[in-house]
Amino acid sequence: MRYEYRESTSGGQFLMTINEQDFTRYFFQEQDKKFNALIWNRGKSQRISVDEQRFEVPENTFIALNVSHSFRLERSEDAVIWQFNREFYCIITHDAEVSCSGLLFYGWRETNAIFLDEKFTRSFSILVEVFRDEFDTRDNIQGEMLRVLLKRLIIKLTRLIKEQSPIGQLDNPDLDTIRQFNLLVEMNYKKIHQVQDYANLMFKSPKTLSNLFSKFNDKSPLQIIANRIFLESKRLMLYTDLSAGEVGYELGFSEPAHFSRFFKKMAGQTPSEFKKESMNLR
Repeated sequence: MRYEYRESTSGGQFLMTINEQDFTRYFFQEQDKKFNALIWNRGKSQRISVDEQRFEVPENTFIALNVSHSFRLERSEDAVIWQFNREFYCIITHDAEVSCSGLLFYGWRETNAIFLDEKFTRSFSILVEVFRDEFDTRDNIQGEMLRVLLKRLIIKLTRLIKEQSPIGQLDNPDLDTIRQFNLLVEMNYKKIHQVQDYANLMFKSPKTLSNLFSKFNDKSPLQIIANRIFLESKRLMLYTDLSAGEVGYELGFSEPAHFSRFFKKMAGQTPSEFKKESMNLR
């Protein structure tokens, strides 16, 4: 079943999909539909393909994906999927309300599962039913009511991810720095590739950032930047007809050879080898 709310004035869209088979989301085929997604796998453990990379989603867990992800579930009928665009609720603009930017959707590890215990399972099940009722209620405050429920959902998940990860061991200023770095990378990775430049934007030293990330993460700031560039390069190679040189230019590399060296270092194969292998697997 698919529920949908649209705002004609702002272009805001909010969707909730429940127990629907064959659900897919392909960003490069639907670039006009820039949805963040929250996915609750209510059934047994299953696989999800995110940008053609497969992950295991454990039983009774949430994952959060941002607007540029393509994904499909092995058993979408076992899932509840919320999707919303920036026009309906901008997580960056409203970060002071939910404290999730750079953590939940642009977080420290992609597709990090959020586990639910019995108490939270009941709580989220009730919330799903409240969402159903509100989607069915057509009046002049429906949009605001749905935004309130979405905020509640995001806040509850943000609290859980903090509790369940090493991030929970950090002081709030440290956590804010991590979230700010992740968000800056997400907004600037196509043109800024060096840790020093991000450190300057944050009025920090590169050493300060490296020491902070070493407290909770096995990836350095430079690795996080490189991984984000690499992820986008794979998306562009998989879902567009751009050449390797054009992909490199799109991602801020001045010379095709520089991009090819970067890609081979990250993937263990050249861009053309990656694209050929991917086409054979699809």
